[in-house]
Formats: sequence, structure tokens, C-alpha cells
Amino acid sequence: MSTILAPLVRAATYARWLHLLVGAVFACVVLLVYPGTEGPLGWPALVGVSALLDGALLCLAALIPATRRAEGVQAALLLMPAREDAIGTASSASWADRGRTALWLVARVALGMGVALLTVHGLIAVVGLVRAGGYLLPCAPLLLVAMVYTVALAGRLQLAMAVRLLGPSAGERLAEAEARAERLLERNRLARELHDSIGHALTVSVLQAGAAREVADPAFREKALEAIETTGRRAMEDLERMLVLLRDHPDGPAVEHPGLDRVEVLFETARAAGSPVEARIEVAGARLPGVLSREAYRIVQEGVTNALKHVPGTPVRVHAGTADGLLHLSCATALPAVPQAGGRRSGGKGLRGIRERAALLGGEAVAGPVDGDWVVRVRLPLRLGS
Repeated sequence: MSTILAPLVRAATYARWLHLLVGAVFACVVLLVYPGTEGPLGWPALVGVSALLDGALLCLAALIPATRRAEGVQAALLLMPAREDAIGTASSASWADRGRTALWLVARVALGMGVALLTVHGLIAVVGLVRAGGYLLPCAPLLLVAMVYTVALAGRLQLAMAVRLLGPSAGERLAEAEARAERLLERNRLARELHDSIGHALTVSVLQAGAAREVADPAFREKALEAIETTGRRAMEDLERMLVLLRDHPDGPAVEHPGLDRVEVLFETARAAGSPVEARIEVAGARLPGVLSREAYRIVQEGVTNALKHVPGTPVRVHAGTADGLLHLSCATALPAVPQAGGRRSGGKGLRGIRERAALLGGEAVAGPVDGDWVVRVRLPLRLGS
């Protein structure tokens, strides 16, 4: 019963009724201006001439790009679609959009005119039944209810036309889906960078602080505090940049993305934390594509951070070079004497991030024990997209 009575009490029914009546105003104005309601022409001829003139004017109005936006905003407000993005609110961007807008305007005015005639004559009939009284009086509310149900059906038809003709086209939906996917990928990339940068900074700071507490040499403590300060400041800059991007704030302070040419600074912080680094960097970061140099830096950073976290004080061997059109990266450290629960063997977030970075660039990453060492090897194509 509630489903049957819903159209009578639903706000959408009366909002759509208003939208339909607004569409009829244009036809009424055109009819009054030309050819008018008085003259030698009969009503059928008047309606025909008015319809032709309405169609011509509506097609001309549809050529204006802003018309589609205005109709979309009004339809989204009064037709009350279930999804906010079901009806577009953008201006016409192509001739196909203008054609769909013209069809919408003609259909809207035609349906609106029909509903307006139904409303006027229906109300006149209801008033007539009330005045007549007697046994005809109970027919008045029944006629009124029937009129509301008819208008509710017309409103649903109007909404379906709006979604079809004013909604985003297939190309627009595809473009929006691609843009949404790009935004998601960008946020995932920022999350990985945040994990790598902050994780590295916290690891170095913890190790430096622990070493400074154990060593009584003032010079060593001073150097450890300086390393903690430098690492923390760099991490704060990365955090600020990433928060600005996540908040879609284009006017925020720009911070340079570190590339492979900055790995020596990374190695210095690791050495200051007590882990010797043996590095062979046989490729210039400046000669690599920007995205490749940046991602290579993050991969090396994650490898060094893993070494500092799981086997502190153990030498780290890093190699970067090119061969066969590929950038080869490797990071090797001695396996811990006692495997740690949840350690690198289980493949944590760091290794997963390395694999994701490599896959996005068309490369691959493998990690595992080799001759008593834990080795991470990454191969990335020098020509992205190949």
C-alpha cells in the first residue's frame, strides 16, 4: 500500500511537475507572440505553426554551449535523479552534444505542453465536479489522484529523457573513469612515497638515537644529532609536499622530487646510522627520464631502509647500471642469523611497493636469499612504454 501511495506524497512528484510546467511556458509564449490565439486560422493550424516555430527556435538555442549547462542544472535540481552524476551539468563540447540538447529541448517542451493541458483541464474538471455536488462529488478526489499519478509517470519519463539526452556520453563516462583511475593511481603513488620517505627517516633517526646513547664520544653524538636533524627536515619537506598534493592545493610550496643523482645523500645517512654502504652507481641520474630516475631513487631508498631496519650495522651493497636497454638495480645485505617474524621473507609493504613501482614502469622486481645474502633485483626499461 505504501508503494502505491508513494507518488502522492513524494516530493519528487511535485518537483518534476513544476519542471514539466516550466517547459510549457516557452511554447505558450511563442504561441501568444506568433501567430497568436486570434485570427482566421483554427486551433489545429495554430498548434501546428506554433510547434514548427518552437522547434526551430529550440534548435537554434541548442547551438549555444551554455544552454546544455543551464538545462542540466535545472533538470538535476527539479527532476531529482537517484545519482548526482546521472545528469550532466557541463556545456556542449561537440556537435553531438548540441544535437542531444536540441532533442531534449523539443521533447521537454512537447511533454511539458501535454502535462500543462492535462493540469489545466483536469483542475477545471475537478472544480466542475465540486460545484456540481451530489453523487458526482466523490469523483473529484478520484480525478485529482488520477491526475497526480499521470503526472508522476510523465515526470519519470522526463527524468529518463534527461538521463539519456543530458547525461554524460559514453566518451565522457570513459574519460571520467580514466581521470578517476589516474587520481587513484596518483594517490597510491603518493602513499608509497610517503611510506618510503617517512619510513626511511624514522629508521635512520631511531638507529642514530640508539647509537648516540650507547657511544660516549661527543663528536659522534654531534654527528648523530646532525644526521637526525637533516633526515627529519627532508622527511618534513616530503610530507608537506605530499599533503599539498593530496589536498589538491596547486599553490603550495614545491619540493623537488629526488632522483637517482641524490642517492649519495641517502648513503651518507645510512653510513651515519652505522651501516656501511658499498655503492656502484654506473649511470648518471640526469641522463634518465625524470620518472625513471625518481622511481629508481625510491627503490634504492626502500632497499637501504630494509637493511637498516632488519640487519642494522651490516654492510649494504648497492649497484645501479644499464645493459640491454634496461636499468638494473640491486641491493644486497647479509641475511640475519635469526629470521625475524614478519621480516623480509614474508614480503612486507616495502617489497610490495618496489614491485608495484617496477610493474608501473613496465619492469620487474624479485627478492630473495642468494648465497647467504638477501638480494633485491629490479629491472626497468630505459625507454618507458617499451
